[in-house]
Amino acid sequence: MISKLAGKIIILTAPSGSGKTTIAKYLLHQFQELSFSVSATTRNPRSDEKNGVNYYFYSQQEFQNAIQNQSFLEFQEVYPGQYYGTLLSEVERIWSLNKIALFDIDVKGAHVIESNFKENILSIYVKASSLETLKQRLILRGTETAESLEKRLVKALDELEYAKYFDYVISNDELDLAQSLIKQIVTNFIASPLK
Repeated sequence: MISKLAGKIIILTAPSGSGKTTIAKYLLHQFQELSFSVSATTRNPRSDEKNGVNYYFYSQQEFQNAIQNQSFLEFQEVYPGQYYGTLLSEVERIWSLNKIALFDIDVKGAHVIESNFKENILSIYVKASSLETLKQRLILRGTETAESLEKRLVKALDELEYAKYFDYVISNDELDLAQSLIKQIVTNFIASPLK
């Protein structure tokens, strides 16, 4: 029997601090049909992050080699010298398990995938109510320096312009409500036939 899941992609995207990773974890607990697509990055791991679980941590040279070998579905230089990308092998691994690939990725990378995959894709843009809310969430995370916080906020202003390109824009002012709305959207997408 042909799986109705393999070949499907769900993208969660948002400016940093909007809550997309929290929502991604919630969806993974709610739906056994989903599998998290681990991105590659050149940034240093945070203290609680594990290689191959949170990200594939690459050196600059390893990432450049992967670009040369056309190993990415998409990749972006998110900050100067700091790359993120979605590995083709990761998506193929998930589809081989007859699961839907769940992406938690950068807005511009999400837009590239959304532009290239016209069918069997669900894209959800998660936003905070204001830049001030975003700033407070980033500060509470405790992972940002004053310089990196400023960079993220400047980038968030640019990323807000991309919301119009995605299937749904969900405001994450009340996490329970946002999760409930997204759960219903994902339920419908899982049930939909492959095109």
